[in-house]
Amino acid sequence: MPKLCAVKFPGECKTLPEGFWSAVDVWVKKPHVVNKRLCGVKETESKDVDRGELLRLLGNTEVCEDVLLFLNSELSPAQTHAQDKPWSSSVRTFIPKVNSYGTNQHKEVLLKDFDRQRVTFIPFEEDAEGKVSLKKGNIYQIQLCSQDCEEWVLELHVLSTDLWVSDGVAYPKLPWLSSDLLPKLVRWATECKSSEFRSTLSLLPVEKYSVMYQQLKEKYKAMVKVWPEVTDPEKFVYEDVAIATYLLVLWAEERAEKSLTDKQSFVDLGCGNGLLVHILTNEGHPGKGIDVRRRRIWDMYGPQTQLEEKAITPSESFLFPGTDWLIGNHSDELTPWIPVIAARSSYSSRYFVLPCCFFDFCGKYQRRQSKKSQYKEYIDFITEVSQVCGFNTEEDCLRIPSTKRVCLIGKSRSYLPPDEAEAEQRRSHYIQSRQTACGVAVQRSDTRKDMDCCHGNTDSDGAPGYSWGAGFQPRDRVEMVRNCATLSRDFVDGVVLQVATVLLGMTVADSGGSSSEWNQGGSLSVSEVAGLLEQETLQLLKKECGGLQTLLKNNHQVFRVEGGRVYIRDGRDRKSSKTDAKRKPVAPGALKTRLCWFHTHHPQGCPLQAEDCAFAHGPDDLRPSTRPLKKLKQNNAF
Repeated sequence: MPKLCAVKFPGECKTLPEGFWSAVDVWVKKPHVVNKRLCGVKETESKDVDRGELLRLLGNTEVCEDVLLFLNSELSPAQTHAQDKPWSSSVRTFIPKVNSYGTNQHKEVLLKDFDRQRVTFIPFEEDAEGKVSLKKGNIYQIQLCSQDCEEWVLELHVLSTDLWVSDGVAYPKLPWLSSDLLPKLVRWATECKSSEFRSTLSLLPVEKYSVMYQQLKEKYKAMVKVWPEVTDPEKFVYEDVAIATYLLVLWAEERAEKSLTDKQSFVDLGCGNGLLVHILTNEGHPGKGIDVRRRRIWDMYGPQTQLEEKAITPSESFLFPGTDWLIGNHSDELTPWIPVIAARSSYSSRYFVLPCCFFDFCGKYQRRQSKKSQYKEYIDFITEVSQVCGFNTEEDCLRIPSTKRVCLIGKSRSYLPPDEAEAEQRRSHYIQSRQTACGVAVQRSDTRKDMDCCHGNTDSDGAPGYSWGAGFQPRDRVEMVRNCATLSRDFVDGVVLQVATVLLGMTVADSGGSSSEWNQGGSLSVSEVAGLLEQETLQLLKKECGGLQTLLKNNHQVFRVEGGRVYIRDGRDRKSSKTDAKRKPVAPGALKTRLCWFHTHHPQGCPLQAEDCAFAHGPDDLRPSTRPLKKLKQNNAF
């Protein structure tokens, strides 16, 4: 039984052997984090088995004896099992992103041997009639071994290297297991960190999500080519497809659970580009989106996609008693209000919110705990809001290209309809306490009146008992242009050339720096740089968000701004700042879409060779880009 590979753990690793089983669980339950051609797996509950049960599980075939030999290979006589049932057995079914297997299902029997610190993977296929065929050639085992009672090593063993067959999905290539999987298992076992949040798609059947996502991705992928917004189409289109997929599967499960026939209605508060509304509407769910600003892409959707340009202020004017679901997808300042609006719209209203930026009921959310990450603390805050509003709150993690992937869902209430008055009193008191903490003066009144007003039992033009949106500031209808983006290219180039010329003209003695073959120039404070510029130039810069310092930082090809001082950037020194240290070397074949400033303007040219510089050394080196390149790191290894 050949040992294919062994990877040593770092010295004094204190997380073993517990960390080993934690890492194994990641590979068992979430193989898609390393095998990008999988959407996930379904796993049966584990049970302890003995030799006889294992033989029955595998079937009476000639493979069984080989498997038993493999399970007990390289063991000394002293390494015997203390239990009658030495193995913990479960079965996982692979869910590929793109199903090329037809009705056949690819599965694995997992055998965990906790006494001997090893886990064995026995793959098999099952057809539509339930006929099973073991894949003897693809049986492998991962072992945690201790050498001389000091060093820990992770080993990969296979039953037969000659019979191994790779299909690139369920069965990766053997070199991939050695070069990719094993080092990751070592890292996970060493770190042994438990996530602050739940696993992805923990509330949904992953196989239904996978099928639905592939269908919607194929259906709406053309949006990438016609995207008129300045945002990245690759990210936003596929992210909204993934969110739509999640909601459609969630709602389909809800209809099946409650025996509903009509598709759920929805309102997307703060709908942005409106693509999520467009997809949900196209898939048969009646609804609309509301946002303070109209987007260019709205006109492309057609009249069936209802999008309204309107500022949303939490009040009785923005309740939706006839709507099943309220959606808050990166809804910013509306995020904490969405559970409130849903709770006050009707007892049957539900909500889905995907928090992003950190807002309280009035203004920015202020951190209160340093032991949690800011994101975790904010998710806990929105959960608290939801629970105070009377929702049984569920948390899940979406599979989207974003660092903010945790969603909260309120599908049912924690109180009965007759207790609505008491529930509303808790809501009102909680919101007022948060508003008071923010320094907002709130006029209190009779709770019964407040609730009647909030549920639409008062004339919509009448003044409410108190303004339950007091202190709330909706975003401006006109978006502020940031980072000096409105300045003309000629204006920016002129300022850059003027400042750089002065810096290069400073002698080494003047600047206090060290001599160098290539002139690095001197340094000036930002205020000294401002003194170089004409008053008219400074007035234009003052009108921009960020001003002079932002303009200099934007031109990081030429300048390095640190500690309030401005320097000429030397591309050879990658340790001069944290930003430079993170910058990756120029990839071979990378497109160079802009001319190198130093090659054009510096008296001694660029300090880097043309092949090492991210910018073009002359017009012949320019390679215009037509669209963002996709990441090419993919699955030749599989």
